[in-house]
Amino acid sequence: TFPFAQRLDNVETSAIRELFKLLGKPGIISFAGGFPDSAMFDLHGITEAVNKALIDEPGAALQYGATEGYQPLREQLAAFMQSKGAQVAADQLIVTTGSQQALDLLGKCLVDPGSKAIVEGPTFLATIQCFRLYGAELISAPIDGEGVQVDQLERLITEHKPKFVYLIPTFGNPSGAMLSLERRKRVLELAVKYQTLIIEDDPYGDLYFDAPPPPSLLALSAQVPGSRDWLVHCGSLSKVLSPGLRVGWMVAPPELLAKATMCKQFSDAHTSTFAQATAAQYLAGGHMPGTLARVRAVYGERAKTMGDALRNDLGAEIDFVQPQGGLFVWARLTGAGGKIKDGNEFAKRAIAEGVAFVPGAPFYCANPDLSTLRLSFATADEGKIREGIGRLAKALG
Repeated sequence: TFPFAQRLDNVETSAIRELFKLLGKPGIISFAGGFPDSAMFDLHGITEAVNKALIDEPGAALQYGATEGYQPLREQLAAFMQSKGAQVAADQLIVTTGSQQALDLLGKCLVDPGSKAIVEGPTFLATIQCFRLYGAELISAPIDGEGVQVDQLERLITEHKPKFVYLIPTFGNPSGAMLSLERRKRVLELAVKYQTLIIEDDPYGDLYFDAPPPPSLLALSAQVPGSRDWLVHCGSLSKVLSPGLRVGWMVAPPELLAKATMCKQFSDAHTSTFAQATAAQYLAGGHMPGTLARVRAVYGERAKTMGDALRNDLGAEIDFVQPQGGLFVWARLTGAGGKIKDGNEFAKRAIAEGVAFVPGAPFYCANPDLSTLRLSFATADEGKIREGIGRLAKALG
């Protein structure tokens, strides 16, 4: 046996990755992944950006770069966030290799073995794994259709005095929940009142279907004096442009940003300069508004199709909130009519019927709701969605 680090005892292989091993069956319809649809990638715009990056600044695009990020991209990302109401300067953010690296850097900078941190229940599975890898003791804050329940969050902050609180306020993974404007302001007020760091993870905020969501916590921080000092914002181009570019970013208080930059130096020196130059040219070329309009329209129709099919085919046997954006439907088996109520068992039956989803239990750091499940509508067209939900109804019995 290899002398593995003891911290590996705190984590295990992703349940989602393990599920993918079962998806080789011909004809299976998958609602399991959290991926954007590759058919939505703007190949023309990305090709134009690649060529322009190599023509305009080939040395910068192909050479080592600054750990903080390629300066033209930092400027474009700052402008992108300013267009959404967040006052951000280029030197207030670093470019990360996907927003997931930002979470890893925060784990390195903030978590000691036994450090307490509050996360939503449920929350992004990789976040649970990342923070546990560094020895965090995770506390679950309950959520509902309007996001984290702020009264419960305040109780947990006063009781546990955590190093930080991690939230996905807008179309969370897996919940799809959208934190209300009132609750967003209260979260920022709690940050100031208890001097507790809030980490806002926002990979889905641009994927709204009808009305835009409330402003990000970062944008709202200007209305709550002192809250910017206790706020980290993580963003990503993975869900709206291309996950393969691995371009994310982090905005944080200066002292924390400096420590994260130092840790990034040890990890990968810098995010791919070629990917950064491509992303910078794409944003500078004005492609993003058209891309966002297309993906919002497509995902919005798919979300509606899935919601309608669930209501028609499963009826009282399943409960969910119709998502207003993002990539997921978060649902709960009700057990109505004596039907199955266990998400893990239902997942096995569904695979046998040729359809896959992710049972909800792994998304909880504690006290999992075994009746829950996550369905992604992003990568299946409307016909496949209707067929797949029909198969789920058959699996439910």
